[in-house]
Amino acid sequence: MALLLAVSVMSWTYIFRKMFAIRSARLQTEEFERAFWSGGNLSTLYQDATSNRRKGSGTGALERIFEAGMDEFNKVKASLGSRGGNDSAALLDGARRAMRAAYQREMDALESHLAFLASVGSVSPYVGLFGTVWGIMNAFRGLANVQQATLAAVAPGIAEALIATAIGLFAAIPAVVAYNRFSHDVDRLAIRFESFIEEFSNILQRQAR
Repeated sequence: MALLLAVSVMSWTYIFRKMFAIRSARLQTEEFERAFWSGGNLSTLYQDATSNRRKGSGTGALERIFEAGMDEFNKVKASLGSRGGNDSAALLDGARRAMRAAYQREMDALESHLAFLASVGSVSPYVGLFGTVWGIMNAFRGLANVQQATLAAVAPGIAEALIATAIGLFAAIPAVVAYNRFSHDVDRLAIRFESFIEEFSNILQRQAR
């Protein structure tokens, strides 16, 4: 039961941290999308993103993906320009690889601790059930020392054993609900990131030509 209580405290800690992290990522994504699709200059957006990162200001996941793609695009463009070339395929491929790498980093951060919540939700009921079975076994074994076996003699031990199942469910139910909700939110953010990568790649392709 002590183990289940400790796991429950850890799961609630991760639930609140993940809830705030996903909410912040969603708000920052919406803010950057408004700025990006407002028709502003890409160079200005890139300079703002770089400046915010260097100042330690809170930059969103989508903004970091954009910065990675734009940074690689500018580097490859400058490298090709110094050699007198203009390979649009190389420009686009480099930018897409950089954005994909940044996308994977952001998704790893968003999905962190979700596996722990899934494990708590699936394992905690069985741990609680194991504690209940063990407690009931001890309660019935205690009847061997009692001359008259009655319900009153065994009921306290059984009731105490059932607390383990209750604690297991108390730890598992919030973890399962949070895992399902957070997985849904992370998947929606992933779709938005992937859509942005494709749309931004089209813009970069037109610029490369």
